[in-house]
Amino acid sequence: MLFMVIEKFNQGSAPAIYERLRERGRGVPEGLVYVDSWIEVGFGRCFQLMECDDAERLQEWVLHWHDLATFEIVPVTPSRRTAAVVAAKFGPAAAAGGG
Repeated sequence: MLFMVIEKFNQGSAPAIYERLRERGRGVPEGLVYVDSWIEVGFGRCFQLMECDDAERLQEWVLHWHDLATFEIVPVTPSRRTAAVVAAKFGPAAAAGGG
């Protein structure tokens, strides 16, 4: 399952986050896969796409960073798969142009 992780950096913590990342890595436990990430221009948030089948892996990972950031974790589905679900239920025209 895919999760969009919205990591909100604590005030002024960006340098410490990058230092920890450089020294210890992402701290991703076995079973949790880092897919990609994007950083907000002002260094306030990081948007990370993660994949796992066990939410406990996400909890372990959050604990690795909890002193430097807060987290919102949203289960997500790729747009193309959602379009297929919508098309199967309501017909191809209903899914046209989605995502």
